[in-house]
Amino acid sequence: MKKFFPVLLLILWIANCSKAQTQFQNFLNYANTISDSLQKNAVLDSFITHHKAIRIPIAEEHFAIFLYKGNASTVSVAGDFNGWQPNLSLIRVSKSNFFYTAKYFELNARLDYKLVLNNNNWYLDPLNPNICIGGFGPNSELAMPEYVQPEEIKFDPAIPHGKIELKTISSTNVNATYQIKIYLPTGYNPAENKVYPTVYFQDGFEYIDLAGAVNVLDNLISAKKIENVIAVFVRPNNRNEEYALSKRAQYRLFFVNELVPFIDSIYKTEQSPKRRLVLGDSYGGNISALICYYHPEIVGNCGLHSGAFQENNYEAYNLFISSPKKEVKFSMVWGTYEPLYPNMRHFRDSLEAKKYDYNWSELPEGHSWGLWRANIDFMLEYIFPFVPTGINEGSNIPPDKFELYQNYPNPFNPETVIGYQLSVNSKVSLKVFDILGKEVQTLVNEEKPAGAYKVEFNPGQRSTNNKLTSGIYLYQLRAGSVEGGFVQTKKMVVLR
Repeated sequence: MKKFFPVLLLILWIANCSKAQTQFQNFLNYANTISDSLQKNAVLDSFITHHKAIRIPIAEEHFAIFLYKGNASTVSVAGDFNGWQPNLSLIRVSKSNFFYTAKYFELNARLDYKLVLNNNNWYLDPLNPNICIGGFGPNSELAMPEYVQPEEIKFDPAIPHGKIELKTISSTNVNATYQIKIYLPTGYNPAENKVYPTVYFQDGFEYIDLAGAVNVLDNLISAKKIENVIAVFVRPNNRNEEYALSKRAQYRLFFVNELVPFIDSIYKTEQSPKRRLVLGDSYGGNISALICYYHPEIVGNCGLHSGAFQENNYEAYNLFISSPKKEVKFSMVWGTYEPLYPNMRHFRDSLEAKKYDYNWSELPEGHSWGLWRANIDFMLEYIFPFVPTGINEGSNIPPDKFELYQNYPNPFNPETVIGYQLSVNSKVSLKVFDILGKEVQTLVNEEKPAGAYKVEFNPGQRSTNNKLTSGIYLYQLRAGSVEGGFVQTKKMVVLR
């Protein structure tokens, strides 16, 4: 070992040199000067040992360097970035069983891949401990240096946890029986008057098993990033047929005519379309969009994790693009390494043209659970953000003070929600003013009992002559007597 010690020191120096983009090439140049096969392989082994403790694939600025050491005639990489075709070949270093190749990626890219040996044997990368499970089994994960791992998918033993109930429901529309899991947030009590918004997950059991959705709900609720919600995880029987092909209409009718009423009859749910969200991945996004298009009076929020609209001549996609605006709010996520991203961009632009309320995120990732699991929070925080009232509207427990809360979302288009609470029965006035102090609209002007309240404000519903323009507006709450009563004013921003 002593004769290789100077070599190991040189390798460690190269690994820590300041010019990251050239360090691997510097190492290769050095390794290729070694003519003795045993010494060369010892140097290569030392290099792998050092970098395995840090990160493999090695990230050098924008380049990911894939490595393999072992007996093989050919080695290649297949993954999200090349359509899972094993056409990214690794190069063998002469007189060794060490293979390498480099590929350019965005600094925040996250992608799944496998190594392919001898053209037909697919393996997880033995040098990479990072694995992402998927619908077709586990894959090795390439995470570039600026990618932020989704901590919210991990179980936190230090916080309260909701509970899961398992039920079955028989459908006459589909002539089938479905398994469902229902998440009830911590503190849920069916004897109380408190009611909850509902989130429906297509491919529900996979959202639990592959995406850690229950952990996400627990963590977001505990961190006060979202409201307490009830979540319904639906397991399909034949997802392709039910979500996109021959049974999509029957499944849609099962969802709105049987499943939603079933949940509402058992649990304390808010029975308003604006308080229901349906979301899904790939084909699950397709059926979610169809449900919202045909039944906006039942479900008013749609989440699309890489919505796959291509079946039936882009049915769901074309319905929203070619029809008058529906009362539906969207949250969408997709990756630039999946072939559907141009369609998602065009869908987003079409929603913008029709003045839909939506948010979106495009990330350098593939069509995988690695992308979807890390963006459940993106959707939930947009649709059901936490409002710090401490008490839901309708509660009979009075708060201990008057309070006016910041509207959400803010900035907003087309609508926002303003929350406030009253410690005693009061005459209440809630008004909106422009920046010059001119009254725009009265939202509340009546006696209210003590409690917490939410008011929707949609300036787009005003008449054309009085429609609000983009800019800063003020909203003011007055409660109690004219003199000495509670008065509080906050700002909000309208976007057009």
